[in-house]
Amino acid sequence: MAAAADRPAADRHVPVLLDRCVELLAPALVPQPGDVPAVLVDATLGMGGHTEAFLERVPGLVVVGLDRDTQALALAGERLARFGDRFVPVHTVYDRIDEVVADRVGRPVQGVLMDLGVSSLQLDEVDRGFSYAHDAPLDMRMDASTGVTAAEVLNTYPEAEITRVLRDYGEEKWAARIAQRVVRRREQEPLRRTAELVDVVRAAIPAAARATGGNPAKRTFQALRIEVNGELAALERALPAAVGSLAVGGRIAVMAYQSLEDRMVKRALAAGATVSTPAGIPVVREEDQPYLRLLTRGAERAPEPEQERNPRSTPVRLRAAERLRATPDQPTPEHRRRRTA
Repeated sequence: MAAAADRPAADRHVPVLLDRCVELLAPALVPQPGDVPAVLVDATLGMGGHTEAFLERVPGLVVVGLDRDTQALALAGERLARFGDRFVPVHTVYDRIDEVVADRVGRPVQGVLMDLGVSSLQLDEVDRGFSYAHDAPLDMRMDASTGVTAAEVLNTYPEAEITRVLRDYGEEKWAARIAQRVVRRREQEPLRRTAELVDVVRAAIPAAARATGGNPAKRTFQALRIEVNGELAALERALPAAVGSLAVGGRIAVMAYQSLEDRMVKRALAAGATVSTPAGIPVVREEDQPYLRLLTRGAERAPEPEQERNPRSTPVRLRAAERLRATPDQPTPEHRRRRTA
């Protein structure tokens, strides 16, 4: 079998909830007046599996694919080269979606897709340091060209800050004990490898707590990845930017794999689907009407057959909504261009 790095993207990645994402977004991906092509923004391109399906199944569609990972962009570019200028790759973090739409499209778009969290590429490339199952340098950067590494976080943050990261981003019950062990260890020698961190976590967590729930380092690795890449802060900015980039009738679908992200998605979409008339005003004003319509009942899960075929689909939570109307605070493409000039 070829090494992971030598295999094409299509052989390395199984897109999660592929058919359901197409089903939810495709009704909005129709040509616009004047036979202008519909545009979908794949805000988390990865290795391009979802984008490939949309380009194959929706005639004339243009997809703008965003990713901060240059390796992912290169692999997806090879996979999608046959679609020519119907695929537009952009190297950026997805919280800049409104700027990309302004610069590359110049008008609101018909669809946005977000597949959050760490990608299959990042998990499978052992030397990226995302996996607690393989020994590798403690890196965890999605964009390996910039930013602090997980090793820098562990070796430079005060103990209280490490505790906060593990508690807030990993929902780790034993955050304080792990942070204490990390500081004690780095006083002897800096932490450099994922296997070293796994050993520290195992030593910090009581034996009874290690007996269930899988690898005890899972939550610690999640927390460090979120901290290193600023994932929750980026998502907090990206959700309103994505909704604001939608044309009326446009649709957004978001897949989250952990509870912190899913709660943020739930709140953002629910807020847009709720009447916002202030207390004491007896009539619902036009500007207080919902500007989103929810397309899913709560969060949808991958069906059991898919979970069996692709275990990485097991934790997914899918939510989707449709844009009902424009809002006064929705910047026009011209406004966004002036802001970023």
